[in-house]
Amino acid sequence: MARSIHQEFTSLGEVNQSVDTGKRKGIKRILAFFGPAYLVSVGYMDPGNWATDLAGGSKFGYTLIWVLLMSNLMALLLQSLSARLGIVRGRDLAQANRETYPRYINFVFYVLAEIAIAATDLAEILGMAIGIQLLTGLSLVWGILITVADTFLFLLLQRLGIRKMEAFIICLVAIIGFSFLSEMFIAKPQLNEIAKGFIPSLPNKEALYIAIGIIGATVMPHNLYLHSALVQTRKIKRNNEGIKKALRLNFIDSAIALNAAFFVNAFILILAATAFYKTGRNDVVEIKQAHEMLAPILGTNLAPMLFAIALIASGQSSTITGTLAGQIVMEGYLHLRITPWVRRLITRLVAVVPALLVILIKGEDNVDALLIFSQVLLSLQLGFAIIPLIHFTSDKTKMGEFAIKPYIIALASLITAVLVYLNIRMVVEQAMQYFVESNDAFMKLLIIAGGLMYVALLITAIVYPLMNKQKDEKIKLHPEADGTIPFEVPVYKNIGVALDFSRDDKKLIAHALGQGNASSSYFLIHIVESAATRIMGDTVDDMETRNDQERLAHYASELSSKNISSSACLGYNDRVSEIVRIVEENKIDLLVIGSHGHKGLKDIVYGQTVSSVRHNLKIPVLVINM
Repeated sequence: MARSIHQEFTSLGEVNQSVDTGKRKGIKRILAFFGPAYLVSVGYMDPGNWATDLAGGSKFGYTLIWVLLMSNLMALLLQSLSARLGIVRGRDLAQANRETYPRYINFVFYVLAEIAIAATDLAEILGMAIGIQLLTGLSLVWGILITVADTFLFLLLQRLGIRKMEAFIICLVAIIGFSFLSEMFIAKPQLNEIAKGFIPSLPNKEALYIAIGIIGATVMPHNLYLHSALVQTRKIKRNNEGIKKALRLNFIDSAIALNAAFFVNAFILILAATAFYKTGRNDVVEIKQAHEMLAPILGTNLAPMLFAIALIASGQSSTITGTLAGQIVMEGYLHLRITPWVRRLITRLVAVVPALLVILIKGEDNVDALLIFSQVLLSLQLGFAIIPLIHFTSDKTKMGEFAIKPYIIALASLITAVLVYLNIRMVVEQAMQYFVESNDAFMKLLIIAGGLMYVALLITAIVYPLMNKQKDEKIKLHPEADGTIPFEVPVYKNIGVALDFSRDDKKLIAHALGQGNASSSYFLIHIVESAATRIMGDTVDDMETRNDQERLAHYASELSSKNISSSACLGYNDRVSEIVRIVEENKIDLLVIGSHGHKGLKDIVYGQTVSSVRHNLKIPVLVINM
């Protein structure tokens, strides 16, 4: 049956509203809301954070802990706005942008979002590859190539459902947290000195660069897209009480998860400050260098092992959420839905290529600089995600009573202004330094043009929604039924039934009969897939074909004995193309097909027929779960 655009492109359609919170009681109902923020939180402790945290701790001691705390508070506010958008409007950030901004602006937003996701995945690839190298001794090139294989792990987790994926991520987060908590007991930092790090200060320009990198690694644009979609995996009551409860519990979920991420980042920075800065090694800014120095400084081989294990867990958990964000961005902006593993492979390859090029051309020594640059690149994109988010969640015509209050708007706007200012200041300083050192006129013009486009796009993101408010989409929690809607009940004259000659055949035929009437005709379809059909096609006359013909004729005869019009339709070799051909040739207007509910790897092997047939037909397809 044809679906509307909104139905077709619901956020993460495979798992949208798949967790029914109403079916659970007591504490189980509360726990049903917990999970989305943990998938989001792994983006706040990915390998990109490690590079900036290690650089901040080893160069400036505990001085930049306040930046981590400020970033965490920013993240909590912004992620709560993202969750609010998804819960109240049932839209993710990409979908809301598509509905608000003109096409050319949305295309630029889409490209920037993809760049942010690629930068994120780049950090995850490098982090995992370094972790594998530290634990096994393999080269970075081999480590990067191994990370491509995690495409299949993501596919398996997605098949198992959103709750299983959340459980897997929580386990990885627990591994990271346990590893660094153990490191803290080994390092024994001074608590009074750590407390001084919460007093805001920036010693020099290098500290500013690292601070912006920390902010970029903490408040990540792709997480805003991700959270607005993940909260929609929970099926809630669409009334005032149900929405208020969902908002409250999701805020608690975010507070717990993001505080866990804050402690992990703080542990990394404190470890670097205690082990390196306090011992005079403020030149330790690389992950591999930090790993090598931990054992001699802390006096145990357990510390570097825990460090490597946590790094692998961090990279693996972050790569899963990055893929989900990529899926959300592509579907939301482009209304383009592709197979998840293909999307995963594309995302991974886009990040693998620059990583391999940097290593092969400039060597492994430049990996950590690339990690920090990826986080600064993320920070530059933040404004284009945050500004629209503030617009959407403050719009009373669409959010109703759930629009954010003026003081929240002011606070979120202040955060945005600070982030944009820091980004522009950093870019200007870097550009001025380049202008002094370089004589390349073309690059200078390119930098100036890029800066002007950046500012113009920011102004457009701010001004356009204010000038083009659509007041016809005010949220209605209790929409009244329109009695004038014409209900046209379809009448199916030609009904196809795809049979696989299993014990479920009669069940499928019974369901097909339930869709028709006395004047309907039924087409019993079976595809012969013997080895001979691959060579001879429909000219084959082997024993399997004869048996299939007889069985199909037997079913048709049974129906005829009950005065039901039926025909036997045998196809050969390729199931999908043959079913589609038979449907089109016989002008079938409804197809009934069985699904055996395979999960995981079995679904890859056995479960593709239903999906492929459905996408190749323009008629309704009734899938019966066998």
